[in-house]
Amino acid sequence: MTEQDQGQGPEQGQGPEQEQEQEQDAGAMPALHGLEDGRSSVRLRAALAVGTAPDPRFVDKLVERCAVEPEFFVRDMLTWALTRHPVSVTLPVLLREVGSERAQARSQALHTLSKIGDRRAWPAITRALLSDGDDEVARSAWRTAVVLVPEGEESGLATVLATQLGRGGRETQLSLSRALVSLGEVVLPVLRDARTAPDRRVRTHALATERLLRDPDAGFESAIEEAKRVVALGGDGQEGR
Repeated sequence: MTEQDQGQGPEQGQGPEQEQEQEQDAGAMPALHGLEDGRSSVRLRAALAVGTAPDPRFVDKLVERCAVEPEFFVRDMLTWALTRHPVSVTLPVLLREVGSERAQARSQALHTLSKIGDRRAWPAITRALLSDGDDEVARSAWRTAVVLVPEGEESGLATVLATQLGRGGRETQLSLSRALVSLGEVVLPVLRDARTAPDRRVRTHALATERLLRDPDAGFESAIEEAKRVVALGGDGQEGR
């Protein structure tokens, strides 16, 4: 072999697998750079590209971007891209992220866990997350909890969720009501207890949630207004039952 042959570089001796990896890298790098672009349309296309050709090496970057991405529809695409990757790769990263100091990181990690639906994540849904001081994080935790709760532990989850009755504005209260209703009749005992709580907002929210459980077609606004009338009259919703 001549000196010139020896210096021609690794490309000459590459096999098909190495060449394929290089082609994948060449196609993926623009997408990864696109996730940082200042234009949301470019970031959206980049997330779509990464999800269309999933590569475990890009999971960390997707999760990092979820924590700072300002646009909802881009975050949704990032979540979709993560669900396209092996759970064995995404789960450890997401479980670490739910402990982040950044609220959006916690919220998005929880949201993605709910989409993946792997119950091995259940131990990470702690009471602290279910009562997180940030409403978006708490709402994500509620939605994720009712997806991941193991059979037989619904009652315990209902008890924890009931501690959040009366919290926040309409959207937050609606999220909690939906989470409780999705657990089914197991929530009735905690709702009955909450109907006599000292806090009027808690009583109202409990009554409205119970109505939604009994009548799924009832709108939340209607349920809240009826509950307000009952509470204003000094009742607890048991009259006539």
